[in-house]
Amino acid sequence: MIVADKNLEMVTLTERQKKARRSRSIAIGVALAALVIIFYVATIARFGHHGASLIGSGLLGSG
Repeated sequence: MIVADKNLEMVTLTERQKKARRSRSIAIGVALAALVIIFYVATIARFGHHGASLIGSGLLGSG
């Protein structure tokens, strides 16, 4: 088992660096949310009208 050195130097960020990190985090979050929405809409558009026929035919359940 590797034991970490207890005398590690801690990095303290300036306010400017904290603000930049927060801005990057927000941008990544927005981009991720946009991708989720795009994939959801694409899935609904692709399988939307086919899903009803699959359920009606009994392929996806008894519904």
